[in-house]
Amino acid sequence: MTYDLDLSTKPAPSERTWTTPDAFWPSLSAATARLDPALAVLHVPALRHNTHDMLRRAAGKPIRVASKSVRVRSVLDAVLALPGYAGVLAYTLPEALWLAEGTDGHPPIDDVVVGYPTADRVAIARLAFAPELASRVTLMVDSVAHLDFIDAVVPPSQRASIRLCIELDASWLSPVLGHIGVYRSPLHAPTAVRELAEAIVRRPGFTLVGMMAYEAQIAGQGNKPAGKPAWGATVRWMQKNSGAELLDRRAQAVSAVREVADLEFVNGGGTGSLEFTSSDESVTEIAAGSGLFGGYLFDGYAGFRPAPAASFALSVVRRPGPDIATLLGGGWIASGPPGPDRMPQVVWPTGLSMVAREMAGEVQTPLTGAAAGVMRVGDRVWLRHTKSGELSEHVNEFNLVDTVDGRATVVGTVPSYRGDGQVFL
Repeated sequence: MTYDLDLSTKPAPSERTWTTPDAFWPSLSAATARLDPALAVLHVPALRHNTHDMLRRAAGKPIRVASKSVRVRSVLDAVLALPGYAGVLAYTLPEALWLAEGTDGHPPIDDVVVGYPTADRVAIARLAFAPELASRVTLMVDSVAHLDFIDAVVPPSQRASIRLCIELDASWLSPVLGHIGVYRSPLHAPTAVRELAEAIVRRPGFTLVGMMAYEAQIAGQGNKPAGKPAWGATVRWMQKNSGAELLDRRAQAVSAVREVADLEFVNGGGTGSLEFTSSDESVTEIAAGSGLFGGYLFDGYAGFRPAPAASFALSVVRRPGPDIATLLGGGWIASGPPGPDRMPQVVWPTGLSMVAREMAGEVQTPLTGAAAGVMRVGDRVWLRHTKSGELSEHVNEFNLVDTVDGRATVVGTVPSYRGDGQVFL
């Protein structure tokens, strides 16, 4: 079914049914009763809520949509149609080219930044020989080696100028705790960023247009985990000190690069740091995407809590014991350190938990608990994903559930990247 996904209005109070789980999850079961799991749902009022709440938290600073956390072209289009959202942060260059070219029913996206450096020779050549795409797509670099690689694929004299963005390392080098954050760019000091900027502007075939710094230790680390008050306090202490250091260092780095090049944008942040990053005067835009779908990872943040816009259902296919119900599939694991918090979360029926020695498996997920004893073959269980992007990699389409005459109803479907025949990485 076709459906015009319009996210322009906030949901009415009566549509915020996710605030009452005992009604919300059974309503999804009723809406999808004629569909067989495995199936994924996008609850449109919840998606609208998350879309507008992210704008509120960004406090007027534009949000560049992190497509890796969505991977649904129709959702990207609908979000980018709203004032306050501008451009895409893509994961790979092939994905960026696909978005920038446009497809049937989807207009080209004219501002796509690739969030990671690329070593894809075929994609670099496509970009280099297509001036229109080269004007829409910006590549990420953090060393002269990236410039050398691009030049080796297509020499400057034979290509359009390649737009570049330099990534600053946003991790915190704590005197007590050591390296806090993720290992991305090697450019930590403002002087190192400026040196690369100077190297770029000296070389033909490149145009330096942007800077990026992703503070993963703030944006991607929950600071109010349930049942762990001491750990939450420790994380908040870390984030406060890390944030103070980054505000100063990022401002210095941006100032140093602006003396060398006329930057179009300075990107920072993520879903979990919208408030902090919006307060940084050196940043002109914020990257965020996971908050749109509202994975349960973000339930553990002190400052906000997204609605569970995306969820999925699996079927009970076995009863290996009187108190065990086994789902088909379930191992839809998020990135990050392997652990229980990377697993999907069983949310309905209540009273179910995964078996510690199996957890969520590729082929099956056994569940125990009081509810398991009364479940039958064919019953469905609702789960939430940890982050966002991993769900889209496992389904061809999302069923859109909206409120019609006061009742949750499937009103259409939208394909994921996978459903569009696109698997980028």
